[in-house]
Amino acid sequence: MKPREIIKLTRAKQWIKNFFVFIPLIFSKHIFDPIYLWQIMLCYFAFCFMSSVVYIVNDIGDIASDRLHPKKKFRPLAAGTINVSTAKVIAVIFFLCAITISLQLGVRFIAAVSAYFLLNVFYTFYAKNVVLLDVFSIATGFMLRVIGGAFAIKVEISSWLILTTMFLSLFLGIMKRRSEISVVSGQAAGSTRKVLENYSIEFTNQLATISASAVIICYALYTMAQRTVQAFHTEALIYTTPFVVFGIFRYIFLVHKYEQGENTADMMLTDKSMIITVLLYLLSTVAIIYFKMM
Repeated sequence: MKPREIIKLTRAKQWIKNFFVFIPLIFSKHIFDPIYLWQIMLCYFAFCFMSSVVYIVNDIGDIASDRLHPKKKFRPLAAGTINVSTAKVIAVIFFLCAITISLQLGVRFIAAVSAYFLLNVFYTFYAKNVVLLDVFSIATGFMLRVIGGAFAIKVEISSWLILTTMFLSLFLGIMKRRSEISVVSGQAAGSTRKVLENYSIEFTNQLATISASAVIICYALYTMAQRTVQAFHTEALIYTTPFVVFGIFRYIFLVHKYEQGENTADMMLTDKSMIITVLLYLLSTVAIIYFKMM
């Protein structure tokens, strides 16, 4: 068994999604505080280990359908490069690592990580086959990451940011479904993922439009909210909104033009425009919040 296969099994590339836990750190004005930074790093790795457990459990349950998928058939369990027994052992080890780290971050964080795990078990064995409930389950998982980050460093987080996270993750989930429909169609769609029978390109386009609009509106309202202005002593955060809008538009373009939405992590790590947009957003946000540069 090669280390590369273990990395593929645990979906280390998907750990980029767990960077959502850093949102409370950035907007709590503690990003340069080593104590807070250490706590959020522990939070990040706890979610990384737990998310890998979830991926392994999901892959064990989806071996048969993954073998029929043009891309997922190369996953270690579907391809047979790692057997189920070994995968279970790896899952147990990662689960214990997640729990060990979580014990250092308090009861509320343990509750958040536990809720994340139970939600994904629910998703794996039921929700992923129910139209709309599947993408809402995915969105809830991202919200729990943000909430978990806040619990880890014991700060409050704006309701507008929670809503922005929810709609952003709904948008990503819906675009993922759209890409999956494009990759497989007809009977093949039902064979590889049952819920795809209830989605269509037109339907996902409508849902994506609504959720993308909600992301932009919620974020813009957050930047202008009285509580935000009072917390940061500036109204300049509104100037980060164009980066959010461009990022959403770029994502839609990549999905429509190149059908890349099935793997969000790969897109975020390989598309230069997306990388530059995220970096510019982070730099401008830090500059405004911490250095009052606007």
